[in-house]
Amino acid sequence: MNWNEKTVLVTGGTGSFGKKFVEIMLAEFSPKKLIVFSRDELKQHEMRQRFPDTSESPVRYFIGDVRDRERLERAFHGVDIVVHAAALKQVPACEYNPIEAVKTNVVGGTNVIDAAIDQQVKKVLALSTDKAVNPVNLYGATKLCAEKLFVQGNAYSGIGGTVFSCVRYGNVVGSRGSVIPLFKKQRTAGRITITDRRMTRFWITLDQGVRFVIHCIERMHGGEVFVPKIPSMNIMDLAKAVAPGCEVEDIGIRPGEKLHEVLLSEDEARDAVELDDMFVIRPAHPWWNSNAWSSGRQPADGYRYASDSNVQWLGVEELKMFADVNG
Repeated sequence: MNWNEKTVLVTGGTGSFGKKFVEIMLAEFSPKKLIVFSRDELKQHEMRQRFPDTSESPVRYFIGDVRDRERLERAFHGVDIVVHAAALKQVPACEYNPIEAVKTNVVGGTNVIDAAIDQQVKKVLALSTDKAVNPVNLYGATKLCAEKLFVQGNAYSGIGGTVFSCVRYGNVVGSRGSVIPLFKKQRTAGRITITDRRMTRFWITLDQGVRFVIHCIERMHGGEVFVPKIPSMNIMDLAKAVAPGCEVEDIGIRPGEKLHEVLLSEDEARDAVELDDMFVIRPAHPWWNSNAWSSGRQPADGYRYASDSNVQWLGVEELKMFADVNG
């Protein structure tokens, strides 16, 4: 793909993912234009200090909300590729404000799909989460719904129209709301809080997440859900890495929280293929090109890709490097 010929827009562009996406795109891919779409003028102002929108720069800033379809229509005009990263993602906030989560994550996703089709965007890749698999909280449920919308969006765009796919991965190191900043704050008092000592999570860095998204945009046919192969970590190992020697207080699992996460369920594995670096979940719909990804391997019957049964694990020393424990 010739990125220097493409106009790229990222929704939620002032978030953790968006800032890293802009950084990497500018440094390594040189798109013709790179549009940051978000609703917070202060965050855009702060981001503009690092990535100015001068006449020599391809970066442009567009204030808007994914809940506003008309604004999306205007923003998507002339855009080739959309990365949809805007979301309400804090589990407690979504539990307490369920309608707001639905408006942004579900209705907002629908607006992105409609605007992309109407403005003839070529590719849309939406970000999802491991919490969308067998969801137990509203955030996960809204992201599962969004996945279904984006996959089936291909049926609305038709042959030669906009193609839609999703990327699904686990906890992001350094993102807003990560447990690491909490541990760093608590360790000054010599005690940290943990919901359950058995808890495991998939772990990915912002850099890895952005590069995986770019890789999937280049390879997507439309309709896939891409799942990277990433390591797991145990919450107690993370505690030892970030706050060694601190007392650990057990506070119990919060509402909507899982003990372990799943990135690929047993039922999804039947439609998935395994590659060296990822799983690709293929849609079971008549419009799907059944020859796509034919080189992949079929997972074993009953296979599930879960954080507690993963073959890749991060130890304490590796977590220290990932978590930047001195920060």
